[in-house]
Amino acid sequence: MANKKSGLGRGLGALLENSDTDITSDSPDLPVANAGSVSAIKVEDVEANPFQPRTEFEKEALVDLANSIKEHGIIQPITVRKLGYGKYQLISGERRFRASQIIGLTQVPAYIRIANDQAMLEMAIVENIQRQDLNPMEVAISFQRLLDECELTQEELGEKVSKNRSTVTNFLRLLKLPDVIQLALSSKTISMGHARALLGVEDEKTLIKFYRKVLDGSLSVRKTEELVKNHKEGASSATSKSSPRYALSYEEQKMRDVISKSFASKVAISKTNKGNGKISIPFSDHAHLRKILDLLND
Repeated sequence: MANKKSGLGRGLGALLENSDTDITSDSPDLPVANAGSVSAIKVEDVEANPFQPRTEFEKEALVDLANSIKEHGIIQPITVRKLGYGKYQLISGERRFRASQIIGLTQVPAYIRIANDQAMLEMAIVENIQRQDLNPMEVAISFQRLLDECELTQEELGEKVSKNRSTVTNFLRLLKLPDVIQLALSSKTISMGHARALLGVEDEKTLIKFYRKVLDGSLSVRKTEELVKNHKEGASSATSKSSPRYALSYEEQKMRDVISKSFASKVAISKTNKGNGKISIPFSDHAHLRKILDLLND
């Protein structure tokens, strides 16, 4: 039977499966349901993971988990790394650790692993993205940290978190939004779909104006997309009207006629008051297009 694919990314999965990184001892008397090599460590000796991308934990869910632990014990040990002097740092299992603190446990079962700071950062982010319901901004910030601090490319990042590059890019684009919209996304006032639609607006004042419309009108993602689309089409039309064509000089008309003759096409040239413009070369069929391209490449 094929092995079930792990939900973990390469960083954390490799660490948990590699016996070379394991420095735990057998402690059969620990109140933990799953078998394996674990150690009992004091809660007061464990510090939070500084690379933890999750900034908010739902209190009600933590209380439910705490009650479950109180009744059944910790089903899955936390994973830590040893810092020295009897101190440890969380790698994974922060919800379990926090729930243990709520009910006053003095020690918890733990796998003790060896990991450097870069591995810690990668593993913390990968585990949370795969296992926790991070809000989109937490994911975006985590992705950016992996790019900056671990010097990963977007392709490498995508492999580590099991996401394609376009998904990674969409999350990173959220960091370009104004703070007020990022905050709304973090608090789930608006959805990822709303944010992606709003990213189509370049002007920040207009962007915030549309964000207010989304809130005030409780607009759906589709309505938000239509709002942005209509705005962009209107802006494009206004730009065309604000850039009138200027008459060609005699010399420019002669140039147009020469080009038209060369390409066997009725070439059009338009320009603005600044002197810039464009050349339009119509073609009748594929063969005509090929002939024009060949002439351009000569």
